Amino acid sequence: MTGYNNSDAPEESAASCLRVAGVAVGYGDAPIVRDVSLDVPDGALTVLVGPNGSGKSTLMKAMARVLPVRSGEIRLDGRPIGAMPTREVAKRLALLPQGPIAPEGLRVRELVAQGRYPHQSLLRQWSRRDAEAVEAAMQAADVIGFADRPVSELSGGQRQRCWIAMVLAQETDILLLDEPTTFLDLKVQVDLMRLLRRIAKEDGRTLVVVLHELNVAAAFADHLIMMQDGRILAEGHVERVFTAANLREVFGLEANVLRDPASGRPVCVPVVTPDADVMSRIAAQ
Repeated sequence: MTGYNNSDAPEESAASCLRVAGVAVGYGDAPIVRDVSLDVPDGALTVLVGPNGSGKSTLMKAMARVLPVRSGEIRLDGRPIGAMPTREVAKRLALLPQGPIAPEGLRVRELVAQGRYPHQSLLRQWSRRDAEAVEAAMQAADVIGFADRPVSELSGGQRQRCWIAMVLAQETDILLLDEPTTFLDLKVQVDLMRLLRRIAKEDGRTLVVVLHELNVAAAFADHLIMMQDGRILAEGHVERVFTAANLREVFGLEANVLRDPASGRPVCVPVVTPDADVMSRIAAQ
């Protein structure tokens, strides 16, 4: 799907601006994430995959300080994120949650401008720097052509690009995106992932993305994490993590893992057992 070369993959290292150590998170009395530790690779595209209910989105919300941790610690730039001022966190880390909805009538430029909120204060109102950041974000996300149109009039892929432009305008080094490709056609998913990969590679930003489509994840991730039952079952370079054994253990999926001849990336092909009725009809012909 992409012209990725294995030599482009980042070296895995303990050094990280965003670190998760022994974290447990839940809703009410129900634990969802259990004893998770993770060093997010800087300047790379990290992808979280796992079955529904495995804790991917819950972990991401905890990393963004939307959900408090029950135990353990999340550190941003070496500091406990829970003790940092909200505005300071928002200048370093941006979150795009699942299925964001824009207010009725809001235009693209207005939506993207909301990304500048962390940079505003009583003493610092809208400035030329804010306007420049909004324009640059719209250019990067390729939404400048419909900047004055209502967000509600756009296609699903166009809307997602607008939301991505908004978090780009926030000008953070770390971006967390929860299922940004859900309900989009495969071509639109690939286009969005190419955009995110470019942001990581060309801008040196750190991205963490939750995805459901396994082959899209394998095609674009620098660092792949598989979660199951609130825990990390496997993580690392795609070549090491995206294996038939891990797909079977994490997803209960019987699949053959092949290599894309163009990129060298792994691709999973589900094992399909021929239906007995189909086989009998073929034999009768």
